[in-house]
Amino acid sequence: MDTEMNIQWFPGHMAKARRMVAENLKLVDAVCEVVDARVPRSSRNPEIDQLTAGKPRLIILNRVDQADPEKTKLWRAWFRAQGAGALETDCKSGRGVGAFPEAVRELLKDKLAAYAARGQAGKPLRVMVLGIPNVGKSSFINRIAKRKAAETSDRPGVTRGKQWISAGGGVELLDTPGLLWPRFEDKLTGENLAFTGAVRDDILDTETLGARLCERLRDLYPQALNARFGIEPEGKSGFELLESCARRRGFLVSGGELDTERMARVLLDEFRGGKLGRLTLDGDPKV
Repeated sequence: MDTEMNIQWFPGHMAKARRMVAENLKLVDAVCEVVDARVPRSSRNPEIDQLTAGKPRLIILNRVDQADPEKTKLWRAWFRAQGAGALETDCKSGRGVGAFPEAVRELLKDKLAAYAARGQAGKPLRVMVLGIPNVGKSSFINRIAKRKAAETSDRPGVTRGKQWISAGGGVELLDTPGLLWPRFEDKLTGENLAFTGAVRDDILDTETLGARLCERLRDLYPQALNARFGIEPEGKSGFELLESCARRRGFLVSGGELDTERMARVLLDEFRGGKLGRLTLDGDPKV
């Protein structure tokens, strides 16, 4: 079975979201970019650097509870080495979220000093929150606001419109719609975003995606497949691994054939739910 995938998806509302970001950038002091700690490179929109050039940047490594902790340390250090602030969060438990206002104030301490010198010590700091679909951006904002301030969904592309949200500590947030880019130049980037659910499942072949995830786990975290499904992945293709998982789960269709499509759906759900362990699919950052 051919497991090559070419994933491209750029619905019309993404262009509208990009215009909104460009139009509102002058209203904010800094940009907060939420990324998925499991795919910290793949979940960064390369256009954001150009769109927000010159604005101080804070990177939120979200879903750290599901990511490889050693890899997360490397990525956090790398982002800081690039001159950005970096904060680890888990929006489900709330871990790390409370440190956000102070992280913003540290990032913008020079601006705060300038406000104080002009007698504007109470002036709020305004931060635009950006991120591609399904990195947990809306959940992050709701945790910060301690209420449902942003619409959340496990489907990409649901945040709409412009709204300011108080984050406490003299910080205000501007939420923005999830922002993908027109074309994934790197095949692995598109796959990683498909694995994590940033690209809608209904445009993909589920079996092929499941087989590709099996291959990536075989190469990066073979112990995860062994622990979850009781299989030895070495030397097997992605589709063979998908069949082995289906056999262990007893997923059969009429005639006794293995139901690999069902297995692929379950595998993706379990990966997205953190049931396969703490995994990071992007390689180490370039130091």
